[in-house]
Amino acid sequence: MDSESGPTPQFPDPEKQLSRSAIEPAVPSSFDQITKLVVNSVHSEHSQRAYRRALEDFIAWYRAQPGWPPLSKSLVQQYRVALTEAKLAPTTINVQLSAIRKLAAEAADNRLLDVDLAAGIAKVRGVKNEGIRAGNWLTREQARELLLAPDTSTLKGKRDRAILAVLLGCGLRRSELVALEVRQVEQRENRWVIVDFKGKGGRKRTVPVPAWVKNAIDVWTAAAEIREGRIFRSIGKGGRIQNKTLAEVGVLWLVKEYAEGMGLKNLAPHDLRRTCAKLCRKSGGDLEQIQMLLGHASIQTTEKYLGMQQNLVEAVNDKLGIVDADG
Repeated sequence: MDSESGPTPQFPDPEKQLSRSAIEPAVPSSFDQITKLVVNSVHSEHSQRAYRRALEDFIAWYRAQPGWPPLSKSLVQQYRVALTEAKLAPTTINVQLSAIRKLAAEAADNRLLDVDLAAGIAKVRGVKNEGIRAGNWLTREQARELLLAPDTSTLKGKRDRAILAVLLGCGLRRSELVALEVRQVEQRENRWVIVDFKGKGGRKRTVPVPAWVKNAIDVWTAAAEIREGRIFRSIGKGGRIQNKTLAEVGVLWLVKEYAEGMGLKNLAPHDLRRTCAKLCRKSGGDLEQIQMLLGHASIQTTEKYLGMQQNLVEAVNDKLGIVDADG
């Protein structure tokens, strides 16, 4: 078509910026409304929590990007790379991406995002599940070094040490850690515990809190003047508490930051949970007690988690004491 045949058709700019109201609206209810639409698009309570957390993580990551780039297919692809480099499980990454696709679709339906941009985001592929990861864990010495890494002369350092202490000492999932409230930490049978803690699958459990973990929590909450609500809060660049919650992705970057300072790459919060389990077992902890600590539905899950294998060289039934070994 030549230039005299009529005006050039105007197509939507493929990098058109999402109205800031879709990410951090001038009226807070705008984003809240879209989030609710996304969350309500799935039926199970567990999936709803997963989608809500996924969107919170994405927004936290987005806010950390220089200049707040436009929401686009390329931006979501960058986020996918970040999740992959963080060594998250394929299932976790795919849930995150699914929530973002739904966010884009709802934003387009509400005229906050160009429909072509939403269609491009919908085409961002998930990652393949190539089997179960063995995962990482730390030695006792590495765990101690990681715990001591934060600078506790700062408010952030006090918070970070408390977070690492809870992950290493109590084996909480990061979703459980960010949801932990002051009222849940109580004394039972002359020791501190997290009572009636609701974890994965809605299962309730009581989590023992070692004295050194409780001390780290107390140092943080005293300095931050936290007496109720969520124990862990986000801290701004000025070193002040930003709001009354902490995004799960913030825990991920925190662990990576201190681990990389030790020369450890690809360490994730779940690896600290695994470290807790491994060190419990190494110190003689009963398998069933470790299962209850972690909140696993079955003992088989705990065995797989610990990477346990049957020892045929020194079999457990070789030394029953019924008959002499040489008899």
